[in-house]
Amino acid sequence: MEEKKISTVKAEFAACPPEKLSDLIAAYTDDKRDGVQKIIASAENRIAKLQAERARIEEMRFFEHKYNEFEFICGVDEAGRGPLAGPVCAGAVILRKDCEILYLNDSKKLSPKKRDELFDEIKEKALAWSVGMSDSKRIDEINILQATYEAMRKAIAGLTVKPDILLNDFVIIPDIDIKQVGITGGDAKSVSIAAASILAKVTRDRIMDEYDAQYPEYGFAKHKGYGTAQHIEAIKKYGLTPIHRLSFVGNLV
Repeated sequence: MEEKKISTVKAEFAACPPEKLSDLIAAYTDDKRDGVQKIIASAENRIAKLQAERARIEEMRFFEHKYNEFEFICGVDEAGRGPLAGPVCAGAVILRKDCEILYLNDSKKLSPKKRDELFDEIKEKALAWSVGMSDSKRIDEINILQATYEAMRKAIAGLTVKPDILLNDFVIIPDIDIKQVGITGGDAKSVSIAAASILAKVTRDRIMDEYDAQYPEYGFAKHKGYGTAQHIEAIKKYGLTPIHRLSFVGNLV
């Protein structure tokens, strides 16, 4: 039988789904060409990384397993408490118990590209998801902490399935008649909270991108409203926009 070209073998491995790689490796084990052996080594490394990621995700299911007696476990997290402009957003996500979404993590630890990919995957695979928001005016009216709680309550209220328990990143939300568990650093310790973190972060970033088109002088697409040197300089030069939080920027103007 004529040997396949190295480029053909490489393309075959590249197109192979991860769960089939071991079978493909076995099929080429006797092909001793250096090029093929390098392809096999790369595939074995791919398998090892995938196994490590699945083990990491399983560790992040600790709290989901701990509270497994509850049918609908909801992760809750926010994005945007610290910026000088724009809304604070909150995500609420109920994942199916058999759902596997790899690479979930604290949204701040992920690249924008990976967050966007996971944003779509979470919405596709979650049993229920929702995002709530409190704008800059509301933040000034009731303060950032209360506005964050409000955004979280909106996110929870927007779910199509009522949660039996909430796993929150650090906080306990007032005025909620659902059992809650606040987990310090929860967005890196719970798949449910991590998913909520990603939904909140991507939603808010996209809102700030839209504001960037409206107020191009301020660079919102780059810094998302945080108090960078570029942002502070723009405030001093151009003044405030309607999306700035007056309670945050009073000493800058």
